[in-house]
Amino acid sequence: MKIVRLGLQDYYHTWVAMKAFTLSRKFNSEDELWIVEHPSVFTQGISGDTKHLLKNSGIPVIFSDRGGQITYHGPGQLIIYCLIDLKRLGIGVKKMVLLIELAIIELLQSYNIKSHLLENAHGVYVDGAKIAALGLRVKNSKTYHGLSLNVDMDLSPFSYINPCGYQDLTVTQMADLTSNINLKIIGDELCKILKSKL
Repeated sequence: MKIVRLGLQDYYHTWVAMKAFTLSRKFNSEDELWIVEHPSVFTQGISGDTKHLLKNSGIPVIFSDRGGQITYHGPGQLIIYCLIDLKRLGIGVKKMVLLIELAIIELLQSYNIKSHLLENAHGVYVDGAKIAALGLRVKNSKTYHGLSLNVDMDLSPFSYINPCGYQDLTVTQMADLTSNINLKIIGDELCKILKSKL
């Protein structure tokens, strides 16, 4: 599995690149994990409802083809796009989502942050506050999009939306729960855990 570090990249252009990669994949194409940050942007999932955007803040809104409702991306948030061949892996998308969630929980545990899942609400939570979100798209048994983990960012734009479609859902981040965090190191650590599970 190849790790690709993209740095700070425009959301739309990264999305276009993910789709192009997925459509051009051959049977033996290596799976990839893309580590990236995005400038401030709201993204709306394919079945998203615009009522969950509560305030016009001037932050752009992009209507994406991933699953899920609206969420926010910004600098200081770790994003890992999971370009995985599910058929070759021998699992379905539900299992894939669970493995990603468990990888995030394992990473957070290594920082002494106790996290958990919520029934019927994908993502990872700390005391009921969301710290990581997931949204995938599957095309010809191949996934793109992935996960976002709040590391050390400005959380205020989350107040302009119902995060992931949930009213009054609070969000949190690693910087508020532990010390000595480094976005690059955390990205490398989470990719290592993901590689061990996928």
